Amino acid sequence: MRTLEERLELFRREIAPKLPFSCEEYLTERGFFTAPASTVYHCSYEGGLFDHSLTVTRLLAELTERNGLVWGRPESPVIVGFFHDLCKADQFAAGPEGYVYREDSLLKGHGEKSVMLLSTLCRLTEEEVACVRYHMGAFTPAEEWNDYTRAIHRYPNVLWTHHADMLATHVREL
Repeated sequence: MRTLEERLELFRREIAPKLPFSCEEYLTERGFFTAPASTVYHCSYEGGLFDHSLTVTRLLAELTERNGLVWGRPESPVIVGFFHDLCKADQFAAGPEGYVYREDSLLKGHGEKSVMLLSTLCRLTEEEVACVRYHMGAFTPAEEWNDYTRAIHRYPNVLWTHHADMLATHVREL
């Protein structure tokens, strides 16, 4: 596991220069660099959210290059990949046997909350909104599957974003 200083250095070197906005202070204040990515499933340790976000960003960049994906703006794979789980920065609290889900969060949802928080940092394209909103893919609630399918048809990178997230979660982070 990386130290906080190592995570910050990686962010400054690999992510921040590719963003059209500044956000290190915002992310630090919200615990992004120290939060887990989940309570038990993947990267459920201090700093896991950063590690997972970095992996998804790298995979989305790789998928973009290898498959000739076209995005609305060149920085979109970094914005989408790194911030798709921004909702988790304040979502978990340390409990007696690991992390637990916080029920007192003001904003709810997963993709929706990430879009809301990210939109306070920068103006998002509709494609970026769709990619972050529907990055859970088939894990989106069943009543939203038609919306997810429409999002893919309009913005195929929604599916690639989900693919990068699943590769990170179920292949790279094991």
